[in-house]
Amino acid sequence: MRYQNIFKEGKIGNLSLKNRVVMPPMGTNLAGSEGEVTNQLIAYYEARAKGGTGLIILEFTCIDYEYGKGFIRQLRLDNDRFIPGIHRIADAVHKYGTKVFVQIHHAGRQSNSSLINGNQIVAPSKVASAAVGEEPRELTTAEVKELVNKFVQAAVRCQQAGIDGVELHGAHGYLINQFLSPDSNLRTDEYGGSFRNRMRFIEEIISGIRESCGPDYPVTVRLNVDDFVESGISLEIGKQTSRYLEQLGVDGLHISCGTYESVDKIIESPLFAQGWRVYLAEEIKKEVNLPVITVGSIREPQYVENILSEGKADFVAIGRGLIADPEWVNKTMEGRETEIRKCINCLHCIHSVMGNSHVLCSINAKAGRELEFKEIQALAADEKRHVVVVGGGPGGMEAARVLSLKGYDVTLFEKSHKLGGQLHLVTDPLYREKMEWHIDYLSNEMQRLNIDVRMNTEATMEEITSIKPYAVLLATGGRPRLPQVEGNDLDHVYTYEDIKLQEMVFTNSKVTVVGSGMICHGTTRRLAEAGNVVTYVEIPTKASKRIGAETRIRLLDKLKQANVDIVIDNKLVKILPDYILVEDLVSGKLSQYESEYVIVAMGVEAYNPLEEALREQMENVFVIGDAAGYASLGDATRGAFEKAYFIESKVTPREDKEVLQPV
Repeated sequence: MRYQNIFKEGKIGNLSLKNRVVMPPMGTNLAGSEGEVTNQLIAYYEARAKGGTGLIILEFTCIDYEYGKGFIRQLRLDNDRFIPGIHRIADAVHKYGTKVFVQIHHAGRQSNSSLINGNQIVAPSKVASAAVGEEPRELTTAEVKELVNKFVQAAVRCQQAGIDGVELHGAHGYLINQFLSPDSNLRTDEYGGSFRNRMRFIEEIISGIRESCGPDYPVTVRLNVDDFVESGISLEIGKQTSRYLEQLGVDGLHISCGTYESVDKIIESPLFAQGWRVYLAEEIKKEVNLPVITVGSIREPQYVENILSEGKADFVAIGRGLIADPEWVNKTMEGRETEIRKCINCLHCIHSVMGNSHVLCSINAKAGRELEFKEIQALAADEKRHVVVVGGGPGGMEAARVLSLKGYDVTLFEKSHKLGGQLHLVTDPLYREKMEWHIDYLSNEMQRLNIDVRMNTEATMEEITSIKPYAVLLATGGRPRLPQVEGNDLDHVYTYEDIKLQEMVFTNSKVTVVGSGMICHGTTRRLAEAGNVVTYVEIPTKASKRIGAETRIRLLDKLKQANVDIVIDNKLVKILPDYILVEDLVSGKLSQYESEYVIVAMGVEAYNPLEEALREQMENVFVIGDAAGYASLGDATRGAFEKAYFIESKVTPREDKEVLQPV
């Protein structure tokens, strides 16, 4: 076997695991409105167990619904009535030889009053989190002891529900982390002050679980070993904490970092390198003789194998990678690495959950919707028909992939010499690598499924109709959107496509870039690095709304490092031959920026020249991707998948309310 270390049996305490891949806890919003288990949540975890994962740690689960809630639809175990639902998850996961833990959690000062019925949030000390902005109430000593018991009782319920072990959430700025950190714990009683006192809260939780669940029930800790916050937990404190937890008899450490104030270190954007925080686990591995789990944008099987073979960790957690492809482990074991749909770190799953949707994935339309989309069933031989897909971007290839799996004969037309469409426009080195992963995955699927791909061929009405297809899916993409201002048609005005696709490069010139979004930032930096004097005028677009605040800050910092002049909170008024005119959105003041060239990167508008004529000649014509006016990879993937999945049944996807019923 190629990946011997990945598929070597591992142990956490006395619990044996069939491999070294762990699914870490990630909020899904798939629980019911009262925190109960739903059929969809069971199906979501079952898919990852069926995919071969060794250990699944269920998402953070609330032990105190009155004050400890951290999410709108957060899973709960603060009452015995939630045991049966958790038991059903355990049964579903165990069918595949996968073990399952529950991460038990209290948000502390990283909750907010709107989540807890208007109550004031609580914390070890009266120290507000800058990211939350609400002043917490300091817990009394009696309340701290009561919370210890609530953690213990949640662990007891896990054991009663057939769960194989528990993970204490001592990371990411939540309550246990708040007690451990000298930045947030300023108490003067037995739970604060010295290092030993700051450890007392988690120590009493661990001893209570041992007393109630027995010495052999596995207990691990998700531990911050660096808060990346001034005066918070440093790596040295993290090492000291790890050694102390080993003395307390925990069965494993799940090494992490970051709080809400350094949230980009918890949930990495595309601008972080694969495995960037493995070094933290490696450092802790030198300090303890416990199983150590590492995590952090780890995507490729060989990368995982290297971590294990080099002794940097004992287990590797793959989080968003298992949202993108639940079959990651099975595909790796079977030598089907090219079939792995690797996570691209786009944060679509995070933004969907934070936007009060359930978990979604920009490249896996089935994520969070496993009950709607069962295994794709091939058509009977006498039902097979020919389908044409026009356009080889991500939407077109996704549609072709699903149609082929259903048994259709698929012909895909792509007018250029390469597949991937606008994914090729990304130029940031780290983000480009991830986009290339997805292009390679889809391109390999075209080859694996023997799809008739016709490159350098612009589809015409004659070519399409000569095939006599049952259906046509138009994924013809979009064209750069131009600002509706005077001067947008001047000769020195170009689009991002001119720079990226036609490889037009200016040097030693005064260039102004107008727009926003990942592609816009990449274009701006590329022009600056080519030796131009560049001004970036940030104009909000649909693309920019998909970028988180932390990622935007990192992008702007990169532009500053490239000596780009950044103009924000302005709108474009006019483009003239020698300069642009902008207006401050607050003061109304007009400013001029001298420009020899103006580059526009303000998103796309639909390009769909064939639909009208095709509809006059046939019934089944569908428009997907940017051609349908979509604005994101996630929209394009979802639209393409759904059209292809339901093409002959005319069935529409069910609403969430139908699949999020409590069990």
